[in-house]
Amino acid sequence: MAKHRGLLIAAGVVASLLMLAACGSTSPQSGSSTGPVSTTFTYDTYTPVMVGWDPSTSYSNEIIAMSNMYETLTRYNPVTKTVDPLLATSWKSSADARTWTFQLRPGVYFHTGRLMTAQAVKAAIERTIKLNQGAAYIWSAVSSIDTPSQDTIVFHLKYAAPLDLNASADYAAYIFDTKASGSQPLAKWFTAGHDAGTGPYTVQTWNSGQETELTLTSFPKYWGGWNDTHYKRVVFRVVPQDTTAAQLLTSGQVSFVEQLSPPLWASLKSNPQVQTINDPSWQNLFAFMNCKSGPLANLTVRRALSYAVDYTGIVAALKGAVVLSSGVVPPGLWGHFDNLPNYTYDSSKAKQLLNSAGYGPGKKPMDLKLTLTQGDSNEQLVATILKSDLAQLNIQLSIKPLSWPTQWAQAQSTNVNQRQDITLMYWWPDYADPYSWFINLFHSEAKPYYNLCYYANPRLDAMMARAEMDAATNRTNAIALYQQMQTILLQDAPVLFLYNNNDQYALLKSVGNLKVNPAYPNVVFVYDLRPLPS
Repeated sequence: MAKHRGLLIAAGVVASLLMLAACGSTSPQSGSSTGPVSTTFTYDTYTPVMVGWDPSTSYSNEIIAMSNMYETLTRYNPVTKTVDPLLATSWKSSADARTWTFQLRPGVYFHTGRLMTAQAVKAAIERTIKLNQGAAYIWSAVSSIDTPSQDTIVFHLKYAAPLDLNASADYAAYIFDTKASGSQPLAKWFTAGHDAGTGPYTVQTWNSGQETELTLTSFPKYWGGWNDTHYKRVVFRVVPQDTTAAQLLTSGQVSFVEQLSPPLWASLKSNPQVQTINDPSWQNLFAFMNCKSGPLANLTVRRALSYAVDYTGIVAALKGAVVLSSGVVPPGLWGHFDNLPNYTYDSSKAKQLLNSAGYGPGKKPMDLKLTLTQGDSNEQLVATILKSDLAQLNIQLSIKPLSWPTQWAQAQSTNVNQRQDITLMYWWPDYADPYSWFINLFHSEAKPYYNLCYYANPRLDAMMARAEMDAATNRTNAIALYQQMQTILLQDAPVLFLYNNNDQYALLKSVGNLKVNPAYPNVVFVYDLRPLPS
């Protein structure tokens, strides 16, 4: 019964919400010519936004805000599956993809008032390379950078790489003013809540730990201009309870909700003030198993758990919010394969493998600790199903919700005894390339960063390096490598491949022109929206 209880509770909440919406819906229908047009867009999320402030090193939830403060040389277009101009207006590469020349957009200003030049772009990228944190690996091929003119920047690479694609990344590709802090250390200046980007919005207020955490305001000298109708303020509001978030949306107090439980999301389809979006994403959920210590350091046990999970039951319970995974790379991105040797639910096989390792029914009991992100109702439901599935195999799973910074810090602990056995964590690509999953989640690390299964395979490391180079010059070979690499991961079973997300967003009907881009997960490019009468 445990795997159904969460949905029964949610159903009661949905009924209450529908009654509240019906009683309180007195504002004009969306599209009414008499209603006011809001100039503020309020983004509701369930976890703190500004985990990091430094555009060179940021690598977490702050993407949803940073992408409105900062810009990159190019931006990925999911329709054409190529990159579009942004701060660069054009680019070309040499035949061997080892020299790349970008022409920069003239007349662009940083929020500090300084003109963006090739020299400023070079300084920003070189700082990111030097700090070598977060997603700085996107520039790892760069050997040197030249600036032959104010609007021209030339990259010389150590090996072939798709630099136009790398330059569209959602982390570490931001261009910023390295002179923004004056005599003060730049990293310290950023951490105090400042930005130095070229984007349409700049920081107005930051209240760390508060529900209304961050407010951005329009940058008057933005190169795109403000002649058309745009939102002038962007507010990020942190509401861990999705029922509260839904109520805030239906009452018009927020414009957009990042995540709701599937029943709540479905209930809003009939609300005349709300629109719902359901699009495939490149975001997937993994259960990282501790390959370094504890029972899961045993490959046989990890394979047993891989057979013990009712994957289709999880997908069914989440009612359209997710789809089954096939390996690491999600559908819609090159490197995805439907025919991989994926695990399916097989309780008998799981029991057999566990018994061979001395565990399972009639054998030694196993106690495992799982952490998840507090406020994520989907992760909580998944954990409940996992607990039920494993209990049938004499495995006791304890579930501990933590704030994301706390969960991440525990998983990174240098004391192996303080780490968890299983970590639930989403992943999405840094740019439109499978390499982002492999280099971050599965490359050998002396000190864990995002490889939270503590997995190491030198053969796989070498294949990753080869695939990155082939992506620019021999895509067919790179695709074949990613098929082999995903097969190896399935055999080594460092993670449970739980599901791929669908983006199920809810927003006011007065928000126009929202286009979901899977290369920038959960990002709303607010400048591109068109506020409509409420």
